[in-house]
Amino acid sequence: MGPFNGVGVIFALGAAALHVVIFYLESFAWTSDGTLKAFNMTKEEAESTEKIAFNQGFYNLFLAIEVFVGVFLMATRNPAGKALVIFAVCSMAFAAILLYVTSPDKRSAAIKQAIFPIMALCNLIL
Repeated sequence: MGPFNGVGVIFALGAAALHVVIFYLESFAWTSDGTLKAFNMTKEEAESTEKIAFNQGFYNLFLAIEVFVGVFLMATRNPAGKALVIFAVCSMAFAAILLYVTSPDKRSAAIKQAIFPIMALCNLIL
């Protein structure tokens, strides 16, 4: 399939979709019951970190946008697209690895966060 790797793109889009969901949770639903449960937080913890989470949510959105733009560029056979997607999924994967290493209580979430970007990376560079 040349520079447009369908399997890699599917995994990259899955990673981007997950990051859009995380963006919503962190930026707009941070103190909701569902988000508290998903992030294993108390209401007080969420309220004290709400502004930080709002900002972090946008980081996740921007990573997702990088993937979407990169996939669009790949579809138009622009070689910058593949580089952009690889950079975005590497950022996602390393963030998940960092979460895994630094927060033992969040290892399950880190693994879920890492699967799509790592699979995308493997398929895009191999």
